[in-house]
Amino acid sequence: MLQTSTRLLRLLSLLQSRRHWSGKDLRERLEVDARTVRRDVDRLRELGYPIRASSGLGGGYELAAGSSMPPMLLNDDEAVAVAVALRAAAGSVGKMEDTALALLAKIDQILPARLRKRASALHAVTLSIRSSWVAAPPIDVLTQVASACRDNEKLQISYRGRDGEATSRTVEPLRLAHAGHRWYLVAWDLLRRAWRTFRVDRIERVQTTGTRFIPRDPPEDAATYVQRAIAFTPYEHRIRVRLQGPVHALAERIPTWLGVLEALDESSCALSIGADSIEGLLAHLVLVNMDFEIIEGHALVPDLRRAVNRIDHSLPAT
Repeated sequence: MLQTSTRLLRLLSLLQSRRHWSGKDLRERLEVDARTVRRDVDRLRELGYPIRASSGLGGGYELAAGSSMPPMLLNDDEAVAVAVALRAAAGSVGKMEDTALALLAKIDQILPARLRKRASALHAVTLSIRSSWVAAPPIDVLTQVASACRDNEKLQISYRGRDGEATSRTVEPLRLAHAGHRWYLVAWDLLRRAWRTFRVDRIERVQTTGTRFIPRDPPEDAATYVQRAIAFTPYEHRIRVRLQGPVHALAERIPTWLGVLEALDESSCALSIGADSIEGLLAHLVLVNMDFEIIEGHALVPDLRRAVNRIDHSLPAT
């Protein structure tokens, strides 16, 4: 059995790692009896940690929000992960850079030398290149949406669409997805009664409703759904082509942002590509860098040919 002080630290770490623990799970993790768990919980309460306990079916323990934030326990890997994530988030989440850098300074001050070296290695050799056209979502919006996803709480959002029109939506949030330079929310739209993907930087206002919901089963894997939604579905010009090769081999050659890759059989795949313009669609097809056969989108061929001819006429004769 663990020593009392070690066991208390272990119990606190467990309570901080997830929202709710049953008494049985804690007993098994700590290898103690129910009486010891209750006594250790009381000791943590005496130290100022607000731990709620509930009995009956579904009962257990959870670390509640208090009047002040208690110390958080991190193991070596967690401390390094926090430092690396803060450095990355400082440039990809709006209104967070100053706070992230201040927190990094605190973490660097208390990290052992061996961990400080690990945590700073990535930052020391990495350049941060910001795109002026990419709008970073504010940290307060991201955290509010993330909390609603975790707690299965309906949200009321004001959303600005691709056409610039703002609409009010009531949604059941499922997941946040980070795709390179953008954040997306996967949610069930109650008005349209369908799954939708929302760019978080286009959410102008978000308000919790206080109403919980039972999560619905998504139409497919959430990551696949987001990939399809952002790479193909919303675009005016869309085409689907057949490529020769097994899906595992083509997946290594074709980046996920280029389109949605699906296996047709053991030796061929379909790639669905979308773009806002014919020229953009042509650029994506060029980037495939493979021979292809058009499966869907034959009506776009004349426009694609005209775009190719413009390029051909602009090139000097050899």
